[in-house]
Amino acid sequence: MAQTPFTQYSDQVRWIMVETSHAGNIGSAARALKTMGFDALHLVRPRELAMHTHPDAMALASGASDVLAQSNTHDMLSSSIQGCAVVLGLTSRDREFGPPPLSWADGLHLLTDALQSKRSVALVFGPERTGLENEDLAYCTHRVFLPANPAYPSLNLAQAIMVCAFGLRQALLKDPSPSVVNEELSELADPAAVAAMLDHWQAGLEAIGYLDPKNPKKLMPRLQALFARTRLRKEEIDLLRGIAKQMLLRK
Repeated sequence: MAQTPFTQYSDQVRWIMVETSHAGNIGSAARALKTMGFDALHLVRPRELAMHTHPDAMALASGASDVLAQSNTHDMLSSSIQGCAVVLGLTSRDREFGPPPLSWADGLHLLTDALQSKRSVALVFGPERTGLENEDLAYCTHRVFLPANPAYPSLNLAQAIMVCAFGLRQALLKDPSPSVVNEELSELADPAAVAAMLDHWQAGLEAIGYLDPKNPKKLMPRLQALFARTRLRKEEIDLLRGIAKQMLLRK
């Protein structure tokens, strides 16, 4: 593929497929990504180990076998998003809790701003039948919906990835030159660090008797939503983990 100013961003964008059931969708996604100039494919808990080598995946990749070969497989979503400043969870369903909602147009703005500030980003897609579960959506900085027909917003998984890859490519080609680096982005904690802090807080709240593990109600989802709205900084993560440590010491 010919080199363009756009290719400088390719390695910074992670395309994450969670609990994919059909190998063919992985192959089709790889083809879509290569066509749009991306190649960082990540698979989280696919239905089968080494699903990227399945004959159906290889057949539908149709020349993008290199994207399949260099794909990464993870047991946890948290390990696939480490170091990402922006993590968009693609979903067509409204949620009571979770990260704040964002239009696709605003999501593109966040992605390009982060990329031009030399930060990594991720787009997360859920299983074919159910979409992203709340537990995985909690790792995202925002939940994004594509502006599809509201009466029938259903897209095939690979189609959704193609739409997003095309939109991001067009946005980057429109303004490929890095803008002034956004210093604020460099200070934000990545979602994996926020998730680890929340696990620490859960243990601390249980230790002081504020959270009953047998009857947790909606305390942790509410805290997840609160912290997602505030976009915590790295030093704030350290502060909150210090509080959790003190709660555990009082156990």
